[in-house]
Amino acid sequence: MKAQSDTPPGNRTRDEHLSKDGKWRSFPKVPNLLQYVSNANYYGRIKIGRKTIRESLETAVWTTAKLKLIDFLKRQKENQNLVDPPKFSAVVETFKRELDRETNLKRRSREYRHRCLNKIQRTWPKLWDLRLDEITPQACKEWATGLNTAISGPYYNNTISTLRQVLKIGIKAHKENSGVVLENPALELKRTRINQKELKLPESSHFKALIENLRVKSGGWGPRIAHLVEFLAYGGMRIHSEASWVSWNDIDWQRKEIIVRGDPESGTKNSEIRRVPILPDMDNLLARLKSELGTPKGTERILSINRCDDSLTRACKEIGIPRITHHDLRHLFATRCIESGVDIPTVSRWLGHKDGGALAMKTYGHLRNEHSQAMAQKVRF
Repeated sequence: MKAQSDTPPGNRTRDEHLSKDGKWRSFPKVPNLLQYVSNANYYGRIKIGRKTIRESLETAVWTTAKLKLIDFLKRQKENQNLVDPPKFSAVVETFKRELDRETNLKRRSREYRHRCLNKIQRTWPKLWDLRLDEITPQACKEWATGLNTAISGPYYNNTISTLRQVLKIGIKAHKENSGVVLENPALELKRTRINQKELKLPESSHFKALIENLRVKSGGWGPRIAHLVEFLAYGGMRIHSEASWVSWNDIDWQRKEIIVRGDPESGTKNSEIRRVPILPDMDNLLARLKSELGTPKGTERILSINRCDDSLTRACKEIGIPRITHHDLRHLFATRCIESGVDIPTVSRWLGHKDGGALAMKTYGHLRNEHSQAMAQKVRF
């Protein structure tokens, strides 16, 4: 018995056309039929109003596809006037409700998604009045092109990801309500490549000058600002989700360790409590703070402020070094540890990484090589 053919009869060069990207095969004699080249599956396609609907016929057999196409066309024409796709603004509200109900999502992650939504609205305000079938891939690309030049790479990637998620929710709901399948117009948006940041960290003498400048020239808040910068540099903690929450109860004087618990509501970034050794400089800082406070309560937080961006920018400029941020002080901690001979897996654990040192190796691996070469020059036989 002869096997049924998966390809249409007739002269292929006459009966088939390939799309410009070579992904789709169309058939002029059966205008509503498409075939996805990579897996040979057939799809039905129809344009109703301003929207194009494409749906898998779930077969790779030509004769079966033509029969299923008839049912597809009939169903789409029956449904075309039943339910209009929702406006993007309505889908955003659904997305927000689902976001707020997601119990496994940390508060800061939830806030970040809301921030991405706000960025979409500020940069593409007309989107909120469009129905899902009025949002085109080309419009998404034009918006994304402008956005990519205006914000950082990670922020851009998360913002387009948020757009995709919102559209996905709306498309799913519309399919359930109408049976009509819409394509996600944001699927073709490309993530931007994140270049490794070049670390320009202060040398030891510059860091001491920076601390002194902050202490003396930052007004009445100077000493507290200097304490914050030292604590971040000597502890390697993330400022908002970790360092800000450390209390005197978290200092294990016997084991010479700081217990990092993080935000009481969401914990640390990886949701795990960790212990960071008290380096000699941190030990001196804590002793000074304890002396200044007298006998602090155990529940009292060690840091009385949780940011100093403007003061850092000013002080760096005045002493003539590249500007550094709160997070750069975490890099400074890791760099000094590695340059002092601490192995990268250990530094990675102190930082709270869960990847066994892969990220730290990528970020600081060159320091280990440079340190090794410097140490090698001291070897004599």
